[in-house]
Amino acid sequence: MGAAAISASSYQRILGANDRIRLGLIGAGSRGTEVMKNFLKAGAELGAVCDVYAAMVDRAQQIAPGAKGFSDHHKLLDLAGLDAVLIATPDHWHSRIAIDSLNAGKDVYVEKPLTLKIEEGPEIVKAARIHERVCQVGMQQRSGPLYLEAKRQYLDTGKLGKVTLARTWWHGNTYHLRKAPASLQAQPSNLDWGHFLGPVKWREYDPQQFYNWRAYLDFGGGQVTDLFTHWIDVVHMFLNRDDPTEASAVGGVYYYKDGRTAPDTINVLLGYGGDYTATFEATLAPGVHGEAIEFCGTEGRLWISRQKYEFQAAGRQSPVVTVNAPEGDMTLDHVKNFLDCMKTRKRPNGDVYIGHRSAQASHLGNIAYLQKRQLHFDPVREEILPF
Repeated sequence: MGAAAISASSYQRILGANDRIRLGLIGAGSRGTEVMKNFLKAGAELGAVCDVYAAMVDRAQQIAPGAKGFSDHHKLLDLAGLDAVLIATPDHWHSRIAIDSLNAGKDVYVEKPLTLKIEEGPEIVKAARIHERVCQVGMQQRSGPLYLEAKRQYLDTGKLGKVTLARTWWHGNTYHLRKAPASLQAQPSNLDWGHFLGPVKWREYDPQQFYNWRAYLDFGGGQVTDLFTHWIDVVHMFLNRDDPTEASAVGGVYYYKDGRTAPDTINVLLGYGGDYTATFEATLAPGVHGEAIEFCGTEGRLWISRQKYEFQAAGRQSPVVTVNAPEGDMTLDHVKNFLDCMKTRKRPNGDVYIGHRSAQASHLGNIAYLQKRQLHFDPVREEILPF
């Protein structure tokens, strides 16, 4: 599925260059609110906001007083005049809400990872293609000037030579250690716990599972889908290959024995059909911090984070070329790309199929961890092969 333009024939209204796009926000937590602000900076208007916790709706309406408030995303989608939705719910709601939104004729910006489960991706891609919707996944490095420049300078020119290994790591991410505040220790009367659970089996209200849901595999994929999805997407973008054929992983809850089900420490190894391998190393241990990607090639190495990149040609005495990231917010760049594509009907930088394939790679790592075995994967049929 390439970067062909999308027909505008079925679009509910034709957007002109000066038309203001009306957005619906579904999931108004910290990340949803942050991305919403970038939409407002880019000239969009917030027409509606939806969350299972009314306090989050109130907070968003303080920023955009004209927005209508909802607790059910179906009612938001029924509201006339919305052009697009921003989905920033916990991961276990992504596929249902994305498909509902696409079926309702909305363009969609959905936070990464696109999916909670590996089998959900193809159905979202199908809905986007059938309804000819623009669907951007929030992997903002795809629109980041630093990443685009590094790719042009060192991958597209061949200066790295043949890349055989892409190392990625993310150490000490404190977001996965969040503690629920006092205000959530007892279930607030305006928080719909049953609606929050959605497709997840019932359990009594738990403030940690609500507030720090990324630590629980029923709601998200832990550090692998939250963090590695960003990095493996950069690897796919730089190396023009998104089809892992094997996966293995080792990890566990080694220190933070607080009821979490996602590992606090994990190593993932993916093989790409005899072409290259990609690794991910993550720990929540407080003794180390930092995150980056290193491409190891026959002619040099490229190290890149969100703050800078470094290139060193092969040879111990070769100088290191360092380039710092320009001022600006990659998420804003990614939002602007989405809004531009809503008007041109081109596919966005983080198109739904791209988001599906990067989430799929992460899921393979988690499945290998849970099943405690090496996986063999057919990336064409998108099937894990039997033992």
